[in-house]
Amino acid sequence: MKTSDITIKLQLDDNHVPERIEWEAEDNGTKSTSKAVLLSLWDEKERNTLRIDLWTKEMTVDEMKSFFHQNLLTLADTFERATGEGKMAAQMRDFAAYFGEHMLGLKEV
Repeated sequence: MKTSDITIKLQLDDNHVPERIEWEAEDNGTKSTSKAVLLSLWDEKERNTLRIDLWTKEMTVDEMKSFFHQNLLTLADTFERATGEGKMAAQMRDFAAYFGEHMLGLKEV
């Protein structure tokens, strides 16, 4: 069986607030820095989602709004691929469009 590592390294200030987020994916050699990370893990034993939500001090509110908008769209795509629930995924995309319009001033084309 093959294994693969994805590593997330944090540089924290004296108050344990992230100043820098670095990540690396071993398989494809990707190495990058980020201003934010949202990580969700399914705990099958507890049947609950565990999560890690981190962002750096430099992440602006406007960047966070865009980050969430893009995550909402990605979640809809992933949900549809994983479940085949196209109708519900479309409703999730509708909410993402609403969010984008009200948070980012985006207009649907």
